[in-house]
Amino acid sequence: MEHVTFEGISLTLANPVELPLKWVGQEELLKQLLAAWLVIDERDIPFNPRLIGKPGVGKTTLAYAAARSLERPVYLFQATMDTRPEDLIITPVIGPDGTIQYAASSLVSAMLRGGVLILDEGNRMSEKAWASLAPLLDDRRYVESIITGLRIPARPDFRIVVTMNEDASTFDVPEYIHSRLQPQIYIDFPEADEELQILKENLPFAGTRILKYVVDFLQRAHAADELYSVRDGINIARYALKMMRATDQDPLRLLPLAVERILGEEALRYMVLEPR
Repeated sequence: MEHVTFEGISLTLANPVELPLKWVGQEELLKQLLAAWLVIDERDIPFNPRLIGKPGVGKTTLAYAAARSLERPVYLFQATMDTRPEDLIITPVIGPDGTIQYAASSLVSAMLRGGVLILDEGNRMSEKAWASLAPLLDDRRYVESIITGLRIPARPDFRIVVTMNEDASTFDVPEYIHSRLQPQIYIDFPEADEELQILKENLPFAGTRILKYVVDFLQRAHAADELYSVRDGINIARYALKMMRATDQDPLRLLPLAVERILGEEALRYMVLEPR
């Protein structure tokens, strides 16, 4: 663990994340996110974009791919309804010698190291948690720790992106935060060819035929406005392949069972004998 001293107080920094995620297709969305982070003049500041879409459309994957392209450390903070302001900034912990030590959150660690912070599922946080980030998300670009009394500025190369599910949230995001989280980039389910690319990327050991059946299933579900995602498709194909290995049956014969086990019996209505 890395330690830094800031205004006389020692902070233990969080580690950046290394995730097995690769963004496939929809290059325009990647360009839009990177454009939001650009600084085009010394008087300019980066935007704090938010990625909005249904669960499983790849919001976190897009954020991670964009962050990695900047060649900076990437940090992830998973927001929950229980997230407190101190969780977002600095938390006191008891050290091995019984003394109080201070652990910087992934957010503060990214600010101090000039990294990129992905605030995942931000609309699960309460207004109290959001309020602690208000000065960071405008031209002040700092946070204040009540626990330590520190005011921590973000380095100029710090960037942040917030992901939000459009179908559900625990709390309404305050309006003064909405205005600070711009631009809003909407991510929809991919087209069939992109969906097939994503499945091949995640399941390189799967045959094309079974993946096309899964894509056909997903496209039918998307057309009916179901929330089944590419992630669900990957799990369906993977489970069918595992059952094939266990039972020595044709994986196509096992697909309906895999769909039922992963998504429930009601999802079988989108299965057909032959892909379109």
